Amino acid sequence: MNLSEQLSQSIQEAFAKVGIAGEPIILKASSNPNFGDYQINGVMGAAKRLEKNPRELAQEVVDALQATCVASAEVAGPGFINLRLSNEFLSEYIEKALSDKRLSISLPESAETVVIDYSSPNLAKEMHVGHLRSTIIGDSLHRVWKFLGAKVIAQNHVGDWGTQFGMLVAYLVEQQSNGKAEYELADLECFYRNAKKRFDEDEAFADLSRQYVVKLQSGDKEVLALWQHFVTVSLQHAQEIYTRLNTLLAPDDVMGESMYNDALQPCVDELLQMGIARDDNGTKLIDLPNMPEKDGKTPVFIIQKQDGGFLYATTDLACLRHAVNQLQGTRLLYVVDARQSLHFNALFDVCRRTNWLPENVVAEHIPFGTMMGEDGKPFKTRAGDTVKLLDLLDEAEQRARDLVKSKNPDLSDGEIQHIARVVGIGAVKYADLSKNRLSDYIFSWDNMLSFEGNTAPYLQYAYTRVASLLRRSSSVAINTKCTISDDIEHQLAIALIQFEDVLKTVANSSNPHYLANYLYQIATLFSRFYENCPILQADEVVKNSRLQLSDLTGRTLKQGLELLGIEVLETM
Repeated sequence: MNLSEQLSQSIQEAFAKVGIAGEPIILKASSNPNFGDYQINGVMGAAKRLEKNPRELAQEVVDALQATCVASAEVAGPGFINLRLSNEFLSEYIEKALSDKRLSISLPESAETVVIDYSSPNLAKEMHVGHLRSTIIGDSLHRVWKFLGAKVIAQNHVGDWGTQFGMLVAYLVEQQSNGKAEYELADLECFYRNAKKRFDEDEAFADLSRQYVVKLQSGDKEVLALWQHFVTVSLQHAQEIYTRLNTLLAPDDVMGESMYNDALQPCVDELLQMGIARDDNGTKLIDLPNMPEKDGKTPVFIIQKQDGGFLYATTDLACLRHAVNQLQGTRLLYVVDARQSLHFNALFDVCRRTNWLPENVVAEHIPFGTMMGEDGKPFKTRAGDTVKLLDLLDEAEQRARDLVKSKNPDLSDGEIQHIARVVGIGAVKYADLSKNRLSDYIFSWDNMLSFEGNTAPYLQYAYTRVASLLRRSSSVAINTKCTISDDIEHQLAIALIQFEDVLKTVANSSNPHYLANYLYQIATLFSRFYENCPILQADEVVKNSRLQLSDLTGRTLKQGLELLGIEVLETM
């Protein structure tokens, strides 16, 4: 049971004693430590309904409250209740957390199966900056849910099917005959651009491409082999990015659109039989009466074209059924940009109506905004082209390398390279993850690589500061009792004990920025603690107590950053 659950249980018992059992408990961390650690705001509403004096009712709750972790409770303002936790409770927590590799984060009695659909690049092109947010937001949610004990199944729903692949296969055949196939495939963006140019300018090539589409969809072995070669090379490009970004995505997580091809017609047929879909002059579609009207008309979900071809909607229907029936998912998360919100609302609406999405399964679209350049427009190269993700990561490491070299010129090239990789990649990821995912954000090299403010380098440096302190201390006497006495020690301990609450908030809201902001708070509080409370110079008992508080700070920073997919360094 985490801290919020302990407090809520004690408050429920106190509410029952004063006759307001069942009233909602509004418990939140205090924004001002001078007024306490937590605040209860739920008494005033109950007092109004019961026509009682809110301060008097709040005092009754205070008198009835019995929680071993609470040192004091007092009524404030019109009926708020301020709680202050006991230093003894905090000391015991620190000792317990240090003896547990999970830092006292509990595991559920029964685990959820969380299916997370994220990254999902189109294999016709190299990954660009537009794929960054889905990849790292999804990966962070993957890590948090897994740490909290869920069975997590990643699904990389790559675009590897459709009419454009006939064009690409035709161009691949042409390049193989010229002996240039592997050279061309080394740059997927160029490969796609050249194939598209041939398609637009050469009618014979366009006709050949359409023939390859038919052969591909009909299962022609030779064409499938060529298509598979293109897919394999494309996935190798993508995996290089995933490795550079330190994500959990692996080749086994790939579930391309092609994987659902055989399920598409059965989906359409079943929807027609159920009366959910209808035939409109050969086009199969689903009316969406539960969705907002568009131009005064009921919107529709088209699932099959007149020529028999399928759409993304059809594939997503099959994909959701697979997640529910084969993967046994109890929570489905689709980390896809905000422009697809209407699509997912329609998808979930249709699947609820068919019971393909049972009531006991949660399905959520996890939307996110756009990465913007400093000119306030979508992030592009100076020439106006889309920025390749590989180029972005190369530049991040180069800028970090220049920064590290300027600050520590005596480091070896190997040390500089290692630090630059960790700092550069971490900076790019944290700059994104520390922002509310629903917002657009401005991409700024100077801000993200700063060692001041809410940045990855600042947090990574805070961790190295703890690591250096522990090295210089020679050892941490774990058996020594931790004693919280100073106000800043109390504030740091309060923040550390909230780690589990923060992780659960991240999981349930799918907002990694809550974790990022929490870690920044921890780092800031530790800096104040380090500057105001002598550690190595204190007497042995106080020194060992403060080293334990420092040790738990370092472990929390390291674990928290790991859950954001960001590495730490022992020295910087």
